[in-house]
Amino acid sequence: MPIPQYPQLQPFLDYLKFEKRYSQHTLLSYQNDLEQFFAYLASQFDAPALNKVTSMYIRSWLAELKEGGLSSKSINRKISTLRSFFKYQMKTGSLEQTPMTTVTAPRVNKRLPVFVEQNDMALLFEHVAFSDDWQGRTERLVLELFYHTGMRLSELINLKESQLDAAQSQVKVLGKGNKERILPVSAELMRTLKGYVQDKPIKESGIQQVFVTEKGKPLQPRSVYAFVKKHLAQVTTIQKKSPHVLRHSFATHLMNNGAELNAVKELLGHSSLAATQIYTHNTIEKLKEVFQKAHPKA
Repeated sequence: MPIPQYPQLQPFLDYLKFEKRYSQHTLLSYQNDLEQFFAYLASQFDAPALNKVTSMYIRSWLAELKEGGLSSKSINRKISTLRSFFKYQMKTGSLEQTPMTTVTAPRVNKRLPVFVEQNDMALLFEHVAFSDDWQGRTERLVLELFYHTGMRLSELINLKESQLDAAQSQVKVLGKGNKERILPVSAELMRTLKGYVQDKPIKESGIQQVFVTEKGKPLQPRSVYAFVKKHLAQVTTIQKKSPHVLRHSFATHLMNNGAELNAVKELLGHSSLAATQIYTHNTIEKLKEVFQKAHPKA
């Protein structure tokens, strides 16, 4: 919903869309956060001018969100949105200073990534029966690609035929912020991918996505979530069963088998090592297990 008292919102969203090239999903998050904040200013403080917005107004809004039961993680995201917005206003000369300097983010307890055990993943591909039709073939290959590359759901759904490089046995993906990265795949998986593409059903004109339904239409996120959950439920009892859990499993198994942290960072497309370091805890647990079994004094 447009906020007439704050015309500075739209140029900022345009900047995120056209210059930062953020995804539609990310843009929507920024827009929702900012519209909520400005609506709060309008209803509680009679819509003060942007240069009159102080940290007190911001902390008041955050306190209300916390009282409403919003998690620290979600509040931190809203703080990050406001930081970006006010930083942009300073960059464009609309403001001389940001009211965010004295706003502190609440502490978030870091949750360890949930992952599927290595032997359970082996069980999935070696013993779980997939239906003997196009749907079954698609579902198995999607699961394989998630686990073998660690790519995100959006990256897999939007993967184009032109991004498959059979000669080099690699896949080119466009990640967050349109950042390109190269992911190696086994020769066997590449043959399976190329065979799948050759056998694709008659498709609608202009559709270049690798993965399609039996009607030739691109896969939808909801359906991918559904079949990933269905198949993982056959091999694991972990509570969360999603495409992102397969990404966590990919990273955790690499780390537990000796992969270097920087290499895993590049494969995942993380912008900083901090995001990748959550996987080192699982490696430490693995080392403790090895120690307990192997050391004479353990």
